[in-house]
Amino acid sequence: MPKTISITAIASLSPLGFGAETVRENYLSGAHFFSRKTVGIQTVPVGALSAEAEDIITTLRYSDQKYKSLDESVLYAIAVSREAVRQSGWQPQDVFGINIGSSRGATGLFEKHHKEFLETGKTATLASPVTTLGNISSWVAHDLQSDGPEVSHSITCSTALHALLNGYAWLQAGMADKFLVGGSEAPLTDFTIAQMQAMKIYAKEIGEFPCRALDLDKKQNTLVLGEGAAVCCLETGKKDHAMATIAGIGYATELLEHNVSITTEAECFQKSMKMALGNHSPEEVDVVVMHAPGTIKGDMTEFKAIQKTFGDYIPLLTSTKWKTGHTFGASGMLSVELALLMMELDVFIGVPFAKAQPKTRPIRKVLVNAVGFGGNAVSILLEKA
Repeated sequence: MPKTISITAIASLSPLGFGAETVRENYLSGAHFFSRKTVGIQTVPVGALSAEAEDIITTLRYSDQKYKSLDESVLYAIAVSREAVRQSGWQPQDVFGINIGSSRGATGLFEKHHKEFLETGKTATLASPVTTLGNISSWVAHDLQSDGPEVSHSITCSTALHALLNGYAWLQAGMADKFLVGGSEAPLTDFTIAQMQAMKIYAKEIGEFPCRALDLDKKQNTLVLGEGAAVCCLETGKKDHAMATIAGIGYATELLEHNVSITTEAECFQKSMKMALGNHSPEEVDVVVMHAPGTIKGDMTEFKAIQKTFGDYIPLLTSTKWKTGHTFGASGMLSVELALLMMELDVFIGVPFAKAQPKTRPIRKVLVNAVGFGGNAVSILLEKA
């Protein structure tokens, strides 16, 4: 029998703000949290941190001389990790693992140091250590003074949920009793936005809802990039203070036709969702928090996969990205946060421009999806504690 794995805390930093009450209030509002950024001669929508969250990061950066040279993605992870560990009640003597990944890593610093190199032929002494992918978990471990294993990885947009999978596996194996898992991303650089525009998936208009995630009738791609971080605390056993337990995990990849391809019915999602369901009936799932990045193909293929998996019964469907933008490696854990909030409040938080979906029963089981370039799908079934 698999061990029960509990989620005992979650913390995030995003355009929705920082702190449980602020984040909750903004999830429940019918507004998006996009602002404008000038990229070259264009002005585009972005999901930038709130002013309050920016102030927290600035204070953190100057709280320690060593932190002044760190990338924003690292500082975001430190901030949310401190908060999650505080919520969980973990003590300094507790041994816990850390797995916090990122799709792009230290994007801002990498571009800065590369520009300096092109201009001068030289680079700064710290250019290498502050741009390595392992930066995030190692600095979080330093900040928390933890003694357990630390892992960083990049599995594009499913990074945070892959971190959850990894922490779950460590706990099931008995190699740890606690794991801090999640993702962090700071992709709002001109070069990163230009990459999304080159793929012709970035939102072109700044209207009432720039990102039309879960609008299955849209005629153009509407991906908007966002920044932020989110982590949760996993513990072995059924804990009295648990927010939810992990009822099932699923993962899959699919054969690629090209670098960013996905099949018309997202076979990777079909496999990952069926694996996560396991012996659970599809009818037990109350909500699916979709990956739904706001692109025509990305949204529709995932919806078709849900149709294939659930048949005549389709759960309530929602996504975070119309509100925050696509936070790449952090996005899966922000989806987990939304799932936990809906279970806690027993309220369905939907997408305002999507087809109305009436809630007819308590929200007790939520399936969370994420997928990255290369068809790396992950599905996590959460059950209310």
